[in-house]
Amino acid sequence: MKKVKSFFAKLLLITAIISICLNGLGMFAKVHADTAAFQMDARAAYAIDAESGQVLYQKNATKRYPIASVIKILTLGVILQDIRNHHLKWDQKIKITPAVAKIADDWHFSNVPLMNGEEYTVRQLVDSMMLVSADGSTEALALADAGSTEAFNKKMMAFAKKAGVTDIKIYNMIGLPNGDLGKHKLKGVDKDAENLLSAKDVALISKYLVENYPETLDITKQKFANFDVTKDQQYLMTNVNALLPQNGFAPKDGEIDGLKTGNTDRAGKCIVSTGTFAGRRIILVALHTKGEWNDQSKMQQDFYNKLIDEYQPVEIKKVNDLSAKLTRVKVKNGKNKNKANIKLTKKTTVWLPKNIKLQATKPTLRVQGDDQKQLTAPLKKNQQVGSIELHIPGLPDFNIPVSTSQSVAKKSMF
Repeated sequence: MKKVKSFFAKLLLITAIISICLNGLGMFAKVHADTAAFQMDARAAYAIDAESGQVLYQKNATKRYPIASVIKILTLGVILQDIRNHHLKWDQKIKITPAVAKIADDWHFSNVPLMNGEEYTVRQLVDSMMLVSADGSTEALALADAGSTEAFNKKMMAFAKKAGVTDIKIYNMIGLPNGDLGKHKLKGVDKDAENLLSAKDVALISKYLVENYPETLDITKQKFANFDVTKDQQYLMTNVNALLPQNGFAPKDGEIDGLKTGNTDRAGKCIVSTGTFAGRRIILVALHTKGEWNDQSKMQQDFYNKLIDEYQPVEIKKVNDLSAKLTRVKVKNGKNKNKANIKLTKKTTVWLPKNIKLQATKPTLRVQGDDQKQLTAPLKKNQQVGSIELHIPGLPDFNIPVSTSQSVAKKSMF
């Protein structure tokens, strides 16, 4: 009898151990499922679907860092804005001063040759700024546009504000430390001061630029362009973006058409790329990437390839596509109504893993106010009243705005 009891005791112990192990594996599987689908070896990174605003990846995304020549995206924004406002013209010629020629002739910086006293068109200078990150060309453009570094900085800040970005530090149009601008540096500012923006800031500015100034991409998708240094000297510029079509790190399914790289000692190697994948524009920012130039290009290529291999964009037309239970919400103090119908504020598209459906994202309605489960009358038709939160495996949560489909009057006290 003792042997039988001993046998059952051992059996129970083994069963308990197996149960604990299986539960442990289940916990591990859940943690693994909730981890980010993408990993980027960078100090900070941020990736978005430009149309929907869906965040696809983020790492230290809101902390400000030096961004080197990536600032030229913002410089370009100001120049394109002022061309559109007729403050500048594409064929306008800009005469090169000795100070600008000195920057352009310094081998420490990214450049094409600019000759003192020579004239170059705005288009030439813009192409060289964006294809080969020419610092002298960038300075020439900014000074011709605003007259001084300080004045152009104010224009950059104003442009960034239009893109929804305010908490940034701007010291110059090039992305160099302040002291490297020589005659055109800011007075009373530390010589080592560099522009400070977050990866999210850069993405928002890039999004605003591409949406409002689509001619940006006609510039940045050029693989080659000639630069006439003098009447007798021509310089062939090769775009430094290794992710462009047919280049060594071009993603396999989709097409990159921008945007900018940068590098200083403090900023490290930085890159912003954008392109269309499955008909959707993606913007990807990585600051202070690890390794060499090829490593950061390969890292971005891997991101795009994995996105298109494992995820797909799914259109959401109505709340019912997510859950029939979310189409109505309780209303407090409503006249003759204690519930209201809600709808998507607008149709949207969300990236989902290819093996799951919308309903598997555990849609959760969160309405505005202290009580996130019910609304309070009065309500106007088409009033935005909250959002539906989606929990997407491998990606950050995504919130879809919702609005009322009807008006609800407030119950009278009498």
